[in-house]
Amino acid sequence: MSRPVLEVIALHPADAIAAQAGGADRLELVTDMAADGLTPSRETFAAVRSAVDIPVRVMLRASDGFAAGNAAELDALCKRAAALYAEGADEFVLGFLTDTGDVDMDAVRALTDVIGAGPGMDESRWTFHRAIDRAADRDTLRKHLADLPGLDTYLTAGSAQGVDEGLLTLLAEAARTGLPGYEPRIMAGGGLRLGHLSALRATGIDAFHIGSAARPAGWDGPVDTAAVRRWRTALDVPVPVG
Repeated sequence: MSRPVLEVIALHPADAIAAQAGGADRLELVTDMAADGLTPSRETFAAVRSAVDIPVRVMLRASDGFAAGNAAELDALCKRAAALYAEGADEFVLGFLTDTGDVDMDAVRALTDVIGAGPGMDESRWTFHRAIDRAADRDTLRKHLADLPGLDTYLTAGSAQGVDEGLLTLLAEAARTGLPGYEPRIMAGGGLRLGHLSALRATGIDAFHIGSAARPAGWDGPVDTAAVRRWRTALDVPVPVG
């Protein structure tokens, strides 16, 4: 069994360095956590990319919530995404819903086309983030996204209220791995606690995402290497067989 993936939210190079030192396998790079994470600047990405040698997934999100906004707002986000791609970013995080809770395919396709993940490209890899936890129908959303190039991960808590409420959903979806719409890896995150790991890993979930859990002092404080290392240590314990 491969080593479980630990992804840590980073806001700047110091966070990135601390997360890597603690054993993080990947970063989710964002800005403005008061809005639950927005697109960082091209300059911040470049600084983080030069500070660490683990993969960096860059958030593509212009405002709080899961709507892509009007045509002008989406166009502006596409331009920022293209600039990040030109800077060398090749892993991203995105996800948009319509007012009725359906996946906004026009917005998703517009962005994947400019980050090298459009039809015939399949270069960049990307995560559909916790917009899935607000979707009107999770199964339908997955099936609509099933054929998009580059999609390899769903970041989800199973519920908009977090893993405590969504645990059973995560376990049920893990059991469907490999079915149409369920090929991408499940990355559990959103109120994730160490106490959740046993049940999640027993079903085969092998990717985990932490934000506040890596920051004992709160979002105003830095990523704490020791906190990340506690998660790395817990994930390195083999899952009992049988």
